[in-house]
Amino acid sequence: MITADLVIKNASELLTIKGASNKPKVKEQLSNLGIINNGAIAIAGESIVWLGGSNEIKDNIKIDKKTRIIDAKNKVVMPGFVDCHTHLVFAGSREKEWVDRINGKDYLEILKNGGGILSTVNATRNAGEEELLNRALHHLGNMLNHGTTTIEAKSGYGLTIDSEIKILRLLKKLAKKQPIEIVSTFLGAHAVPPEFANSAVYAKFIIEKMIPVVAKLADYCDVFCEKSAFSAEETKRILLAGKKYGLRPRAHINEFNEIGGTEIAKEVKAIAVDHLDVVSDDGIKNIREAGSITVLLPGVPFFLGTEKYAPAKKIIHAGIPIAIATDFNPGSCYCESMPFIISLACMKMKLSPAQAINAATINAAHAIESANNIGSIEVGKQADILILDVEQHTQIPYHLAANPVRIVIKKGRIVKRN
Repeated sequence: MITADLVIKNASELLTIKGASNKPKVKEQLSNLGIINNGAIAIAGESIVWLGGSNEIKDNIKIDKKTRIIDAKNKVVMPGFVDCHTHLVFAGSREKEWVDRINGKDYLEILKNGGGILSTVNATRNAGEEELLNRALHHLGNMLNHGTTTIEAKSGYGLTIDSEIKILRLLKKLAKKQPIEIVSTFLGAHAVPPEFANSAVYAKFIIEKMIPVVAKLADYCDVFCEKSAFSAEETKRILLAGKKYGLRPRAHINEFNEIGGTEIAKEVKAIAVDHLDVVSDDGIKNIREAGSITVLLPGVPFFLGTEKYAPAKKIIHAGIPIAIATDFNPGSCYCESMPFIISLACMKMKLSPAQAINAATINAAHAIESANNIGSIEVGKQADILILDVEQHTQIPYHLAANPVRIVIKKGRIVKRN
């Protein structure tokens, strides 16, 4: 008999998300959620120790006075969401730009005129650590409220050595102050700050001065490869420099324009490539050959009003694994809700609910190289679990902009009740 601290029983659907292998799900695998009807889970400490049908509990689990039991009748139980692309730490607000876009200005035009990312950079540079910490904690609270249990978070709103270090150190501190786990990415190559003449000069500074200093504070190196930001060649040099210091490569590519980012992803063997709202057949071929996971961000074209969404179905058909994430940031997607992003992925990219849920859990965990421990409900994995106030998984995206999350469990502990 297995001893458990916590047992969840009677789930209308237990979405185990378990795959057939330890690789990201692709093609038809994305349609399989590993559902156990009337399912149950047993947790001991921080880990899942058993799962099966609720009618099997008595034969497998030792229940005593110390065992806590949650009845999940008429509720879906699933892994916590993994938001594998966020820009968490920043100051200031950009709702004026949002209104400007409604009135016809585009994102790159705003950036070229000193707005966009650079306005957030200015506000973040001038903000104190306590202000940045408190704002980030507020946003992390919203994420947890909507079922996110792990995130990837980027720097990139400092763009000086000191301010990038400040942001990366804050991410370490934030990870200790609340339940959500944080994987850190250095994104010094987010935009060209005004004190540099051009992207080439700033890229040289990043390679020679920034990366050697910040590498110990981050897991990944990222670059915004785009017109008005960094060229494909600059992206390549920055990512290769990061690799020398142990920073694994990932990149923002093909958000607005196709300027060679997929070729670079192939050359540097990027772990993940994000956006791909504009991508050719050759670009898709490059990504497949790179072995990268594509992180699709439907909240961005929705928030910006461009309505140019990544060709998710074509990417899936090519055998490339997809993940989805919020891209939470103040300029192009001010949204912390993974359930809403799942809805957008279904409506705008035509993913099925099962495909979107797999992309928001196990494949997102693969995008941050953490799928051995999170992203699915399997014996031995960390007990990051959601109990949702819906009877079927299809109701998660169907009930648009609602929050279905009722209980969030992180590392075996209830950390949120809604």
